[in-house]
Parts: sequence; structure tokens; C-alpha cells
Amino acid sequence: MKQVQSITLLTQNQKVKDILHKIQQVVDSDSSILLIGETGVGKELFAEYIHRTSSRGNNPFVKVGLNAIPSELLESELFGHERGAFTSASYEKKGLFELANGGSIFLDDIDDFPLHLQTKLLRVLESREIMRIGGVDTIRIDVRLITASKIDLKDHVNAGNFRADLFYRINVVPIYIPPLRERPEDIPLIFNHYLKHYAPYKELTLSNEALKHLIHYNWPGNIRELRNTAQRLSLFSLGEIKENDLPPEIRESNPVQLLIKACNHCFSSDGMTFQEIVACLEHNLISEALKQNDHNQSAAARKLGLSLSTLRDKIKKYSLS
Repeated sequence: MKQVQSITLLTQNQKVKDILHKIQQVVDSDSSILLIGETGVGKELFAEYIHRTSSRGNNPFVKVGLNAIPSELLESELFGHERGAFTSASYEKKGLFELANGGSIFLDDIDDFPLHLQTKLLRVLESREIMRIGGVDTIRIDVRLITASKIDLKDHVNAGNFRADLFYRINVVPIYIPPLRERPEDIPLIFNHYLKHYAPYKELTLSNEALKHLIHYNWPGNIRELRNTAQRLSLFSLGEIKENDLPPEIRESNPVQLLIKACNHCFSSDGMTFQEIVACLEHNLISEALKQNDHNQSAAARKLGLSLSTLRDKIKKYSLS
């Protein structure tokens, strides 16, 4: 019997731990799972983790990047075709659903799935049968469906770009994967993992200053960006990785980025006056700058572009001392 390949998800974050617990509750069912998260957040890794830890783990796991397949070829790729079905069909071809039989199929970027093929996909999911293009016989399949979207599919449904019945069919178990900036405790854990992966024979460590920059960076590319950064540093670094070794976008924090991270509540609350919103943002911006600089007021003032006396006045005003 073929051994199941192990997949490990590194985390110290409670939200991600809760996700893993939720996955364990549904992993051996045949329910469709929809993974929602920003680009680069690791949806494919979660999909493979679901497959490998399920009872289907010894069977095929087929990954499909929907936005990488031209729409005119997508039907043939997914469902196959018979020889002579169209001009270039010189041979019989099994589709990806057929190749995944007994296992799982992962449809990434389901939000890019063409509207004209959504009815056929729904029919396949409901009937558990496919018919190749040009075929006359149906083929039974036993496939666990995992999909992923980088946006809220409800918006696509409301805009008429995604069928509501298909949405409800794939959204049986929705799982939201938080972006890296919402799980800062995982950043050193995952970063060191990739350093060891890309430079197994080097003894690489992070200085305290470099670690602070990594933790406080916004990581718009999420784990994919972190992985690429670790790979780059593993090639050129020896021993301790220092602040100046980091890419400029990471070590040169922008106060505007701090402001964006500091307080989403201010912009979403209907009950706050303009003055209250300004005070809330200012309070959180100063608090974040102090935290990033170990409560060194001179360093925080430089980061914010304020004089030390002005910063001290505001610290007193907001009782941040």
C-alpha cells in the first residue's frame, strides 16, 4: 500500500489552529470545501493538507489553476474528449475529473470559472457523472471537490457573474484563511522553516532588529512573498541576517502603512464623529509606532515625522505612557 505523503502546516496562531480543528471534523466526509483567502495565503497547501489527511489520501490529488487554462480549452481539460470530437481531437483524452477518480480535485480561482461552463460543472457535481466532449456514454466518478477563491463569491453571485446554485453547492464548508499580517506569531516560525529548507547546510539566524521588521511588515504577497524573501536571503547570507540585509520595502516601514493597519474600526463605524475618528486613528498610529520601536520615544518620533516634544504631548493626551 502506498504511504500517504505527509503535509505539515506550521502555526502558533489560534485562528489557524481553529481552522485545522474544523478540517479534522469534516475531512473524511465528501462535503465540498471552499477555501477563501488572499493571493499567496497558502490555499493550495490547505487543500493538499485536507486531501492527505483524509481517507482519500492514498488516491489522486489533482490541482487545477483555472485562471491558467484558456476558457476555450477548459471544458476539454476538465471533462475530456473523444477522438474526432473537434478538429484537433486526434486522440481520446481523459479529463482532470476522470483522472481524480477516487481522490480529490482542487479547483483554484473558482471565481474565474467561466459563466457558460458553470451549468455543466454543477451537473457533474450533482450527478457524479461526466460525459466527454463528443461522447455518448456517461462515466461515473467519485471525487471530493475542494475549491478556492480570492474574493467573496457572494459579490460575484450578486453581480450575476456566478450561479447561485453552484455557489451553494461548493460552499458547503467555507473556510476563511487569514492573511499573514493577521498572524504575526507565525512569521518567524514559517520564515525560519524556509531558511532551513533553502539553506540546509548554513547556520542562519535573524537579528532582533531584522525579526522586528519581518513581524511588522504588511506582507501584501502573504506566505508566497515571505517564502521568496527567505529564499533570496538564504542565497546571500552567512550567519546572522541583519536589518540591512532585508529588502528595502521590508526595512523601510511607511507610517501610512502603520495607519492602515492601526484602525479599521474607525472607517467602518457609523456612530463616530469626524473628530472621534481622527483621535482614534492618531491614538492607534502613535501606539503602533511606539510598539515597533520598543517604546523608544525618540525613534517613534522619527518614524512618524514628529518632534519629540509633540509626540510627548500626544502620548500624554492619549494616556499612552
